[in-house]
Amino acid sequence: MATILVVDDEVGIRALLSEILTDEGHAIEMAENAAQARAVRDRLRPDLVLLDIWMPDVDGISLLKEWGATGALNMPVIMMSGHGTIDTAVEATKFGAIAFLEKPITLQKLLRAVDQALVKPAAPPVRGALPQPGAPLMAGNPTGLPASLRSDFGTLGGADLSAGHGLVPALASGPQPVQSFELDRPLREARDAFEKSYFEFHLAKENGSMTRVAEKTGLERTHLYRKLKQLGVDLTRNKRGGSL
Repeated sequence: MATILVVDDEVGIRALLSEILTDEGHAIEMAENAAQARAVRDRLRPDLVLLDIWMPDVDGISLLKEWGATGALNMPVIMMSGHGTIDTAVEATKFGAIAFLEKPITLQKLLRAVDQALVKPAAPPVRGALPQPGAPLMAGNPTGLPASLRSDFGTLGGADLSAGHGLVPALASGPQPVQSFELDRPLREARDAFEKSYFEFHLAKENGSMTRVAEKTGLERTHLYRKLKQLGVDLTRNKRGGSL
């Protein structure tokens, strides 16, 4: 079990991440701004920080720089943003973040990033590993990022950064939209079987995004997560498989 600090000004995201990571066996602390994040970090010395970039008082990149400048960046930090770009990801890692998650964050990417972060030390600034302005990018590495960081980033903006041969849109796969169900069974069992297939289809269609599935099905995200757990939907299948 690890102690994880979740820093985000959106209460819904804090609550959802907290519930998911608590179910994974971690102890979760939450902060809604940089001031609270500083206080929790100094008090608890968390094993990992999930840090939102866009916050109303001090943005996440500035807080990351501050921790690095004061010697307080002795824990891994995963940055989160709903407006992620390759430039943002590069800037975050330049100042010590070990991974970047684009919102809406898929469950598989979240769990994989957390698992990877907890088995490696906090990353030092990697200025020397980044391409200089005007320098050619390495073949098979269109982002110019080190291989270790490309594997952490996974996808960003719908493009696969770890494929090794350019920006390739992620391919959708999963349950088919037309399925058959056995009706000669108790109503509750038949309903649960249908709902499980229904949610598995939409999770695959939306590439694992809980936010988009919640919007599609009309359920609040926390309620959706509980429903999926109740139905026995395998939310960690991709994590155990080692790829997204």
